[in-house]
Amino acid sequence: MVSDVADSGVAAEELKQFIERIERLEEEKAAIAGDIKEVYAEAKGRGFDTKAIRKLVSLRKKPPEERQEEEAILELYMQALGM
Repeated sequence: MVSDVADSGVAAEELKQFIERIERLEEEKAAIAGDIKEVYAEAKGRGFDTKAIRKLVSLRKKPPEERQEEEAILELYMQALGM
């Protein structure tokens, strides 16, 4: 396969296009990560607990059944530890 890429201008061009697309997406990802960081900083500046916000964002990604199961296990473990 490596020799196919080296021998073929078409394959090399296709590879270059894949690399360039990945690079553009990585730049977009970095910009979005920066935007998210700014929103957390803004929330913190307004007095919100960013750890709690991060946890809520994480929980909202999960289906309700999965959240309930995790909460039930956590409650069981806390009871076992006398918390």
